[in-house]
This record gives sequence, structure tokens and C-alpha cells, in this order.
Amino acid sequence: MNSRTPSSRSGRSSRSRSRDSDERLSREERKEATRRAIVAAALHLLAEQSFSALSLREVTREAGISPAAFYRHFESMEALGLVLIDESFRTLRDMLRGARAGKLDPTRVIESSVDILVDGVQARREHWRFIGRERFSGVTVLRYAIRTEIRLITSELAIDLARFPGLNTWSTEDLNILAGVFVNSMIVIAESLEDATDPAAVAEIKRIAVKQLRMITIGVAGWRSS
Repeated sequence: MNSRTPSSRSGRSSRSRSRDSDERLSREERKEATRRAIVAAALHLLAEQSFSALSLREVTREAGISPAAFYRHFESMEALGLVLIDESFRTLRDMLRGARAGKLDPTRVIESSVDILVDGVQARREHWRFIGRERFSGVTVLRYAIRTEIRLITSELAIDLARFPGLNTWSTEDLNILAGVFVNSMIVIAESLEDATDPAAVAEIKRIAVKQLRMITIGVAGWRSS
């Protein structure tokens, strides 16, 4: 059989397709690695400044890429900001879903909730710092996106609250108000942890958070939804 036989050509074609597939995979992996580097660089820089003060050149310099390369991944700095918001709130959503999946200790729901929140904040401190700072920032599109995310999480929590005995007869409005109280409390607790690295300071924040949530639940017990 010579080199021009169909079998030989098919073998070369198969190897060529395999190489092309490997190269495409490698390109996609490199592209994703660069995208992740941009996001990480932005979060690192945002530890010391607001998003409105952050420049594209600062981000690309920190990420080790050229400014032109930035536009292969994000069409603008605002687009990058929206991705940061999505990733930051994904952390909160994952945390809440984990609690619903059974991570909460049923014998100490409030304490367990605070433990999960504090652990989640400390594991992703840069995300919470970003949310806390930018929800009142001068960048309108980011402020609006954060408010939208908070509304979505509040609505999701309201659905969960409706499953609790005593709350399943509450009106939709009242459930959403209660969910909003809990979500806002979580955000405030998270913000108080921003610079708390000393174990004693963290323990004090936990203590106050537990007391705050207990006060809310006492109010819930006395409320009659219409």
C-alpha cells in the first residue's frame, strides 16, 4: 500500500483533526486564563480604590497584558464591572443554596446561618468588599446591577421563607419585606467583616449578628400578615 491510498490519507486527516482540536482547546484555555487574570487583577486593585477610579491601563498592567488585549475579553470597563458583580453575587447565591441544601444546623439555625455567612465572607473577602463599596458608588450601571441582584436574591429567599411553618400564610408582600430585612442584614454583617482579621473582632461581630437576627425573629413571631 503506497502513501496515496485512502487509508493513509484518512489517517493523516484524523491526526490533523486531532491536532486542530488540541490547538482550539489550548486557545480556549489560554483565552479563559487571560480573562481570569483580568478579573483577578481588577479585584486586587479594587481592594484599595473604587471602580470609578480604576483605569483600564492599571488593570492590564496588573494582569500582565496589553490594553489592546483587554478588548478581546471585555468591550469596556463597565462590562468588566458587570462581570465582577455577577461573580461576587454568585458567591452569595452559592452560600444561600448551600444553606438550603442542608448545611444549616437545625438545632441552631441562627448561629449556623451566621457561621456560614462569616465563613463565606472570609473566603471571598474581595467580592464582598467590592459589593459593599460599589452599591453606593458613582458608577450608575454598577449601582443598578447590584440593586437588581439584591432584588433577585431577596425574591429567592422570600420563596424559601414561605416554606417555614407560620410563614406559609404570609402575603407575598410581607414575605418579600422580611426577606429584604434578612438580606440587608447579611450585607451589613459582611461589610462589618471587611477589615476584621483579629479572631476576637470576628467573634464580636458574630455575637452581635446573632443578637440582631434573634431580634428580627422575635418580631416575626409577633407579626400578623394581612
